[in-house]
Amino acid sequence: MSPRSALTGLVTLGAYGAFAATFRGPRDRFWPRMTRTGASLGLAALLLEPSLAGKRPRAREVALGGAIAGGLYGAFQVGDRIARRVLPGGGEEIADIYRLGELRPHLELALRLALVVGPAEELFWRGLLQRSLQRRLGPLRAAAAAGLLYGGAHLVTGNRTLIAAATVAGVSWSGLAAAGVPMTSLVVSHSLWDVWIFLVQPTQRPAHEQAGGLPG
Repeated sequence: MSPRSALTGLVTLGAYGAFAATFRGPRDRFWPRMTRTGASLGLAALLLEPSLAGKRPRAREVALGGAIAGGLYGAFQVGDRIARRVLPGGGEEIADIYRLGELRPHLELALRLALVVGPAEELFWRGLLQRSLQRRLGPLRAAAAAGLLYGGAHLVTGNRTLIAAATVAGVSWSGLAAAGVPMTSLVVSHSLWDVWIFLVQPTQRPAHEQAGGLPG
C-alpha cells in the first residue's frame, strides 16, 4: 500500500468520526458541524488528489448533472413510498430527516448544500476515495466499495431510511463515476439533488405546511 493510499484510509476513518460527531452532536448545531465536516473532507480530497482542483463544468456537463439529479429524484420519490409502507416507522424517519431543514433559513441551507456539502462529498467519496480504491481493486469493485462506505458513514444516525437512501445514492454516483461521468457533472448533480430534495421539492412536506393545509 502506498503512503497516499494509507493516508486516504486514515482520512476515511476520520470522515466516519466526523459524521458521528455531526449527527450525534446537539441538533441545533447540526448545520455548522455538517458544513465544517464537508469543508474538511473537500480540502483533504484536493490536497491528496490534486488533479481534482481547478475543474470548471462546461454547459454539457451541467446539463448531464441536472439530468442525473432528476433521475435520482424520481427514484427517491418511489423509494419514499416504499419506505413508508415496508419499514415500521419509515414515515417518522423521513420526517425526522426533513426536520433538519427547519433549523436554519432555507436560503442559508441552500448555499451550504450547493457550495460546500454537495461538492465536498463528491470530491471526497468519488474523487479521492474511489480513485484510491480503483488503483487497487479496479473500477467496478472500487465503485461498489466507495458507495457502500458512503452509506456506512450514515450508520451512526440509526435512521434506517437515511442509511438506505445514502447507500443507494452513493452506489449510484459511484457507478456513474466508474462509467466515466465527469467529476464536474457528479458535483453538479449532488449539489442540485441535495437542494431540490431537501428544500425545493421534498418527498414529504414540512410539518408547518401540512398543518396549514398548503399544497405540497
